[in-house]
Amino acid sequence: MALLQLIDTVPVPFRSAPISQEEGAALFRAALNLFSRWGVTDEQAAVLTDMPVRTYRRWKAGGPGRMSRDGMARLSNLMGIHKALRIIFQEPQRGYDWVKASNAAFEGDSALQVMLGGELTDIMRVRRYLDAERGGW
Repeated sequence: MALLQLIDTVPVPFRSAPISQEEGAALFRAALNLFSRWGVTDEQAAVLTDMPVRTYRRWKAGGPGRMSRDGMARLSNLMGIHKALRIIFQEPQRGYDWVKASNAAFEGDSALQVMLGGELTDIMRVRRYLDAERGGW
């Protein structure tokens, strides 16, 4: 006869582990490829990553330096946008083109124009929209 065993059902609070510098460097390399696919200029990429254009170009040429928590959050959200677009569009090019297309959800602006507002929350706004469109969680 099987015995019943109590199972702890109290949820453990979620606490995400911080992104390591190595993971941040990988995110930066992936973002470089993504920016190329999106047709983003160095000036625009500098706004998206929140760094001076000279710093962005130096990192682009020689690898990233030490990243701030905000910088890694920006890169993580950009990768989330890329992932959502790959889920929504079967043809990758359609997702890459979507970023620059006018969008009624953004009052006629493109997702890139929204993200170029310069704030982390601008990038997060686009990610939240796409997560909702694809069914989110």
